[in-house]
This record gives sequence, structure tokens and C-alpha cells, in this order.
Amino acid sequence: MKKTIITLALILQVSFMLAKPFQEKNFIDENYIEVTGTSEMEIIPDEIFLKVIIDEEERKGKQSLQESERYLVNVLQNLEIDVDEALSIKDINSNFKNYWIGKSDVFTQKEYEIEVKDAATAGEIIKALSENNISNCTVSRISHSEIEKFREEVKIEAIKAAKNKAEKLTSAIGQKTGKAIFIRENGDTNVYEGNMMGISNAITIRGNAAIYGSRASQPLIEFGKIKMEYKILVRFKLEDL
Repeated sequence: MKKTIITLALILQVSFMLAKPFQEKNFIDENYIEVTGTSEMEIIPDEIFLKVIIDEEERKGKQSLQESERYLVNVLQNLEIDVDEALSIKDINSNFKNYWIGKSDVFTQKEYEIEVKDAATAGEIIKALSENNISNCTVSRISHSEIEKFREEVKIEAIKAAKNKAEKLTSAIGQKTGKAIFIRENGDTNVYEGNMMGISNAITIRGNAAIYGSRASQPLIEFGKIKMEYKILVRFKLEDL
């Protein structure tokens, strides 16, 4: 029984390999027009992720890590942010190894991630943390809660653009566009343009007072839009009018 199954599988495989060249030949023999449709969309991010690092060694003599953490939680609560939802601990590091080897002090570093919905709230958090000398704050990434829905919309518009382009070109030579016989998605380009007054969102903000000046009430943070671009390659069969 096992031998019969293996033999049948080999027959099917060989049949597929023999049929494939004929399928490709038939495809090549078709009269078709090949076009690429492009579409893009810009959306305002509603998911902004801040990375905050509190290093106990850097803050030695000022405030313990626990006190800094409580301050961070209070900042979020004062802004009516759900701490359980928005705040998470990403990493904890300590130098216990160095302590046992060299009998040095033990310091701990914590990395937090805060999710907010808009740039204004991000600015309020950065301002409040900088007032307490917690300035190791980075905008790690930006996104949108419905990013997948927008991606699908852009793809649909891209293939519509391909159809429209094909129809215009074929009508110019006295033919018409038939059914699509090949469609290929050429990937996507997502450009995240998140800037803080010209400072890249990949740069850690340090010394906000020096950047914004003593008269600044809070950091002015403005994010560029998320730009999505898709290209769809389509081959349409050519038909006579």
C-alpha cells in the first residue's frame, strides 16, 4: 500500500512538471498589456510609543529608582492615562556580577515603554519627566490602530490605477482591456516620518531645556504622517474592439 502511494505521488509530480511548460507557453502566447498601478496614502499616527530609561547610577544622590518610577506613574495618572494599559516594563538590568567581583555598588536600570495616542500627550510626558531630570526618552516607533485596513485600501486603489492606465493605453491603439491574466504585488513602502522639531524620532532627547529654551512651556512635538505606497503589476489580456 505504501509503495502504491509513493508511485502515485511520483506520477502526479511528473504530470505537474510536464504540464507546467505548456501552461507557461499558453500564457506567453496571450496578447497582453503589462502595467504597474501605484497608490499612496498618508495617515496621522494614533499610536506613539515612548521609550523611557531610568538609570539608578545616573540618578545616584538624587532619587532612587523606585521613587523615579512612582513619579513616572504619577505623571501618567495626572494626564488621565490608564497606567495598566499604557505602561510596560521592557527590560531590567543590574550589575550584580560586578558587585560580587569588585564589591562595587549595585545599580539597576529599567526600560519602560509608554503608548500614547497623540503628539500633544507625548510632549506633556516628556516635559514632566525632564522637569524631574528624567531626560532619557525616545520616540521608538509610531503606527496607527487601523494600519491593516489602510494597507488594504491602498492596495485596492493601486490595482484600480493599473486597470485605468491599461484602459487608456489600449484605447489609444484601437483595442480594449480584457480580463487580468497575471497580478503581482511589488511589495510596499512604509515611510514613518516622525520628527520632533527636526530631531529624528530615533534620537534620545536629553537636556530639553537647552533645546527648547527656558521660555518654552513644553516641548513642541509634531509628527509627520505615515506614508504608505503600494505598487501592483498587472497583465491584462488585449481584445479587439
